Amino acid sequence: MKKTLVTALTATLLAALTACGGSDSGGEKALRVGTLSDSKPNAYQENGNYTGFDNELLKAIAAKEGLKLEFAATEFSALLGQVANGTFDIGSSAISQTDARKKTVDFSAPYNYQALGIEAKETAGITDENSLAGKRIGVVQGTVSDTWLGSNAPTAQAVRFPNDAAALNALKTGAIDGAVFDQATAEDYAKNNPDAKLKVTKAITTTIPHGFAFKKGNTDLINKINDGLKKVIADGTWVKVHDQFEPTAPVPAEFKPGQ
Repeated sequence: MKKTLVTALTATLLAALTACGGSDSGGEKALRVGTLSDSKPNAYQENGNYTGFDNELLKAIAAKEGLKLEFAATEFSALLGQVANGTFDIGSSAISQTDARKKTVDFSAPYNYQALGIEAKETAGITDENSLAGKRIGVVQGTVSDTWLGSNAPTAQAVRFPNDAAALNALKTGAIDGAVFDQATAEDYAKNNPDAKLKVTKAITTTIPHGFAFKKGNTDLINKINDGLKKVIADGTWVKVHDQFEPTAPVPAEFKPGQ
């Protein structure tokens, strides 16, 4: 009799939990998004909220497609591996679509293009890649900045950091002579750290597209994100998000409304 009563109560409890849908509204599981917490203006955390151009664009895309997102911070050097092994469903952090990375993960359609900025204190004597020889130059490990420095200033001493915050701190304290960041990030650091007297001494534009990253073969999700991306470009949402976070950067023709 007791066993029957316990079984009945357990069934009732399970039914109630099912009716409530647990923590997923409508029973739909949230997609895990791996991102960064300190890379303004692309991907960062503010007041407990993950924001920035890339993350707000992804939120707008998800809204168009009826997808739920759950963000979590990680280091950039670990992100693609975590997407590849299924820890995250999506990687969002201004990820450049290089041939090497395409061997590890699949990408969405392009939603922006990579631009880099060489940054240093005004008194450092750094003007461009030719002035980096023999200097200690900070980069975030595994980024395009890292590979760019090796290819374009091979005699510079690359000092690799796990994240932007560590590289910026080293630059401000004089532990390194200069750094290479995403251009928008470098400009943000110069603007918001006036006491450090930082300057973006050269901007480097590239044709390398940014894309959201996915585990290889996750075609259904990639198609949904691509469909949502087309919608936010067509209705002008892409430009609104871009103007909020990167107002000084030009808008490529393919991301203007009506495309």
